[in-house]
Amino acid sequence: MSIQTKIQQPEGRRLEFKEIMPTNADLAKTIVSFANDAGGELYIGIKNNPRNILGLAYNQLDIIENQISNIVNDQCTPTVLPEITFIEENGKHIIRVYIHKGSKPPYFITSKGKEKGTFIRVGSSNRLASTEIIQELERQGQHISFDSELYFNKNYEDLDIDSFEKVFKEKTNEILSPQIFKKLELVKEEQGQTLPTNALILLSEDKVRNQIFPNAKVECARFKGSIPGTFIDQKTIKTSIALQPEQAYQFVLRHISQGTEDYEGVYRNDRWEYPIIAIREVIRNAVIHRDYSLTGKDIKIAIFDDKLEITSPGKLLPTVDFNEMDAGQSDVRNKVLAPVFKRLGIIEQWGNGLQLIADNLKEYPDIELAWKEPGMAFRVSFVKKNYQSQLESQLELQQELQQELQQELQQELQQELQQESLYSKTLQIVAVKTSATKEIALALGQKSISGQLYQIINQLKESDLIAWTIPETPKSSKQQYKITKRGIAFLQLLSKK
Repeated sequence: MSIQTKIQQPEGRRLEFKEIMPTNADLAKTIVSFANDAGGELYIGIKNNPRNILGLAYNQLDIIENQISNIVNDQCTPTVLPEITFIEENGKHIIRVYIHKGSKPPYFITSKGKEKGTFIRVGSSNRLASTEIIQELERQGQHISFDSELYFNKNYEDLDIDSFEKVFKEKTNEILSPQIFKKLELVKEEQGQTLPTNALILLSEDKVRNQIFPNAKVECARFKGSIPGTFIDQKTIKTSIALQPEQAYQFVLRHISQGTEDYEGVYRNDRWEYPIIAIREVIRNAVIHRDYSLTGKDIKIAIFDDKLEITSPGKLLPTVDFNEMDAGQSDVRNKVLAPVFKRLGIIEQWGNGLQLIADNLKEYPDIELAWKEPGMAFRVSFVKKNYQSQLESQLELQQELQQELQQELQQELQQELQQESLYSKTLQIVAVKTSATKEIALALGQKSISGQLYQIINQLKESDLIAWTIPETPKSSKQQYKITKRGIAFLQLLSKK
């Protein structure tokens, strides 16, 4: 990558620019932060804001190179081996310092010691690592994972794992035997005892899980508008993590719309407003790859009018790059849980998750995928590109509808709708979920379908506030009603009165 291309990129997890040689302390922090994470590049001689190549004096290059080498050698533990190169661009001289991802973390500033000298990269800044992060870095250095560690205070046979055993039998047609527990490393022998690993605790619904992993849950919310605030619906999923991905996925499906785009011959093509295959994969990854060692953090799924966001505790794994989705990348944070999830079919094939996301997004040119790392978390957003224009169209439709209502709708119908009558209740039921006539009757508390309800449904349909889901087959046994854009606009209009 040319230096001109490089300087167009923002500072971040793997990239930093300095106008002049940083202080010894700042340089050491950056070096150990890069080594503890995904590695990175430091360019000296480039101003960050505004981005501009200022360059360094040619006769100072060797001096600065020696200074960098001495700082790295004297102040960084374990040993870090930087690659230092000189770059000339349009007669200006730059120093590039490249730090590889370290193989023996945690790396720290020698004089400060491990507890006060371990730094990590968070966004474009270097932050002092917490005790939890240092412990995770130590596990990485030993090539072990948090979910493989033993829990000593309870025998695995006493754990409540009924739901996990049920789903395991359903998905694999196998019964969880002691041999399978050991093969999957859900239990291990220690001093003559068979003890559960953290992975089995997380897969259980035992009360001990809520005690040591109270945040091993998924918080789902549908908000009104485009920012957090008023809830339309919310759900907390605290069951076994083997069941969480599907329950979270079903919450999303309940709160995004599915409509008919067009027809191919006599066949109808239904299209969700978001790429649901991509969303399913991101939810799965959020549960499988989250950092369960981080306390006080849970997975969050937030649905807004203009976007859908999935946030998982723990930074993106250093070897995974969301900018290279077609590269068949595969890495695992939870080395015990991942094979279990594969047996359950939650992971379909190693390395194809990002490819599935990329392929599904190609079918949705109107949706933009964005990702970032807010603190010690990883967030994926599916953003509607045309939301603003759609919002303007919706406002125009509301204005048009308001004029038409004054001219066309019967005054009695309008009054009843505004008084929360059966008309408005019926419309609101269909707005929440596509429903058959019988389902509408039940939602209204009616034991059977009344003639009045038939009349109401016909009037709403004639007013183009609701429509058939299978218009080509009016008498289909699967026929349901869905709200129209006109109906949505009408409900929004009523809510303002």
